[in-house]
Amino acid sequence: MAPCSRASETHAIAGNHRDSLKIRTIPSKIQGESRFPMISRLAQQRIQELAELFPCVVILGPRQCGKTTLAKGFLKGHYFDLEKPSDRQVFESDVEFGLRQFPEPLILDEAQSMPELFGVLRGLIDEKRDQSGRFYLLGSVNPDLVKGISESLAGRVGTVDLTPFLYSEVASTLGRDVTSFWFHGGFPDPCQLGEGDAWSLWQENYVRTFVERDIPRQGGRLSPIQVRQMMSMLAHLHGKVLNASDLSRSAGISYHSIQNYIDLVEGHFLLYRLPSYQVNVAKRLVRSPKVYYTDSGLLHYLLGIRNRRGLFESPYLGPSWEGFVIGQIISMERLFRTGSQFSFYRTQAGAEIDLILERGDSRTGFEVKFGSSVTAGDIRNLRSGISEGLIHRGWVIHAGERTFAFPDSISAVGAEEFLLNYRQMVG
Repeated sequence: MAPCSRASETHAIAGNHRDSLKIRTIPSKIQGESRFPMISRLAQQRIQELAELFPCVVILGPRQCGKTTLAKGFLKGHYFDLEKPSDRQVFESDVEFGLRQFPEPLILDEAQSMPELFGVLRGLIDEKRDQSGRFYLLGSVNPDLVKGISESLAGRVGTVDLTPFLYSEVASTLGRDVTSFWFHGGFPDPCQLGEGDAWSLWQENYVRTFVERDIPRQGGRLSPIQVRQMMSMLAHLHGKVLNASDLSRSAGISYHSIQNYIDLVEGHFLLYRLPSYQVNVAKRLVRSPKVYYTDSGLLHYLLGIRNRRGLFESPYLGPSWEGFVIGQIISMERLFRTGSQFSFYRTQAGAEIDLILERGDSRTGFEVKFGSSVTAGDIRNLRSGISEGLIHRGWVIHAGERTFAFPDSISAVGAEEFLLNYRQMVG
């Protein structure tokens, strides 16, 4: 696809009371656009595939993960930022009239900020239901977008989840090893900065904006101090089974407020809950989900980790590494396939598999460890899972470089090689 239009134009709108109204097509410069070179995203292929099937494609992801840069550099069409007053006014008086003034496709950023948009889009789409690739909606707040889509656009849209950069997207461009990328995280700006003040300042600004702007906009009732406290507490729970009642008691905040807050953070794509695998067996299983921050760099900042040395000396080294690898696997799988399910397995007795990937009737288990050697103890739970029919294949992902082959369809491989060759290895 060719880049979208950037030329400024003024259109006189004729008809009724709008004769004197003039509007400008966007082509406005992206606010906060990355100063770094454009990096190709794995999501581009999925977006193109969906644009050939659906009239509307929705691109979801956390703020500043690269949605706008991707849209401006990859998609063809008129771009509108609905949080920018000069762009928003095009649609405020009459959404349908505004949409009809420009040749399609149209790219509508921060679409969740204009709920009335969805019903109008439904009517426009249904007029030419057989035409695909007409609208692109970009959003950084899941609940509002999902509500609008489910109520008005069901069956008319294809959805792509855009995460911060994946390691396989930037490894060759940035020339960084996997541990450096893991420390910095995948948000486009901080992942290309050093370990000094600039990295910390970016993270602090991101947290402040979330605390002081994003949460209040979504009706969050916690004070900024309480939100900061919750972000920090959840960072310390990263990779652990979530017990909202314990968290409520520790924070001195009601259980309902805790659940509401976690829903808001997850709705902004900064956090996700990994469900426990439930199977009809005699064993007693842990049923609560685990909680993980989506971006390792943001996690490290919230934990007070400011450089790689601090990370390697941190008691949160293991959980951070585990969450990083699991997050990369989930993100790539969602881009390459549809319908895959993810969970973890843990019995009350302590037997655990960090991640189970389900593709229909096929299940693959993953153990993640920060270390370069793999022992019999590291594959024990995978081997038990295979023998009991819980999983059919097992992987140990470690921080070293060597590849090990074990009996019973179990392999161990370094994270760097695995993440760069995920499709070839997992299939």
